Amino acid sequence: MQTVRTVAGAKSILSTECHTQTLALISNLFPSISRKLACLLNFSGETILAEVMFITILWTVPIFKHSGKIRRHPHQSYEYYTPRRHLDLPFDFRFSYTESSPSVRPIGLREPKYSPFGPDRLDRPWTGVCAPVVDPRVENVEEGREDPKLEEKRKRMRESVLGEELTNAERKVLVDRCQRGRTKRQINLGRDGLTHNMLNDIHNHWKHAEAVRIKCMGVPTVDMKNVCTQLEDKTFGKIIHRHGGLLVLYRGRNYHPRKRPTIPLMLWKPQDPVYPRLIKTTIDGLSIEETKGMRKKGLAVPPLTRLAKNGFYGCLVPMVRDAFLANDLVRIDCQGLEKSDYRKIGFKLRDLVPCILVTFDKEQIVVWRGKDYKPIEGDLFFPIREPFDNPENDSNSGPEEQESSDDDSNRHGFHSGDESSS
Repeated sequence: MQTVRTVAGAKSILSTECHTQTLALISNLFPSISRKLACLLNFSGETILAEVMFITILWTVPIFKHSGKIRRHPHQSYEYYTPRRHLDLPFDFRFSYTESSPSVRPIGLREPKYSPFGPDRLDRPWTGVCAPVVDPRVENVEEGREDPKLEEKRKRMRESVLGEELTNAERKVLVDRCQRGRTKRQINLGRDGLTHNMLNDIHNHWKHAEAVRIKCMGVPTVDMKNVCTQLEDKTFGKIIHRHGGLLVLYRGRNYHPRKRPTIPLMLWKPQDPVYPRLIKTTIDGLSIEETKGMRKKGLAVPPLTRLAKNGFYGCLVPMVRDAFLANDLVRIDCQGLEKSDYRKIGFKLRDLVPCILVTFDKEQIVVWRGKDYKPIEGDLFFPIREPFDNPENDSNSGPEEQESSDDDSNRHGFHSGDESSS
């Protein structure tokens, strides 16, 4: 700014006053070049103006030259300033891959369709819910069905990165390195589930280690099978250890950090679209009076369990199924949880149990099994702890390694530890 004012001041003075005042002005601002400007007084005013501008720029360039590199925000990357790019990742870009379902279509949007990746940064249009890999304007793509070529492409990419399967000894070494006593590196997966920017965080962790520890807490743990599936599907890695909400995600034998996929970052969190109401005015098959009576009766039923904030809820679905064998109404105490959290839990229970949602009043989840309820037969529960030992490799391997103390607090599935209760 000082340079611009100097040149502007020189122009105004040369047009109205004498050359001596021009030299005095420049000498006050730049004392070191006053002698060099003295020789310019023998020329005309226009020549002096040109020389003053040239010398001013010449002497101010080293000031910017030696001031160092341009400083930028640590979270910014040069990809924000690049033109529109074509990305070859074979899946739709969503804010959350575990807490949003492609099968449930919204009935409205809360904001215009502004892309959270920034204007004109991707070649994928933003539909308000996701950035689909297939152009939604193509008419030959059936709604609700995924292109089989994309699934095949994801499978090929994942197999090429994983390479040969790990032996039991190699797996145990990697799991031992990811224990809490060995490393502090950890990714926390909370109420938003597996977000899009979390994919970039996982690849950043894979720069320094072959496996990364992921701790799942809160709403996503109701359906841990979906969490594990989405992690492996979107990162092309493999889960080599799981106990409760603690996961160890392996990057693969053929993974190279410099050849990692380019994942654009979301610059802000998009607004959630408007979905159909979870609680209807009247339950299907019941009258208004019967619905009111059932809600009043459901709030008086003894609670099945009380959910702790940021706890592990992996046992909730089998507990509700077992409770339906004796009672037609089940109440779950959710005091202390966010309203959006227990509404999401109720939505997951409706699809996984399955059951009918009755009410969310007074921070309670009340579900009804329905008139024609039949226990699900042959449905295997997703175990809390899953063995990954391969009997074909290292048949004489030792017992399973000890778990960290912070995971022991989640063994029963409903009580969070001290650090996760805040």
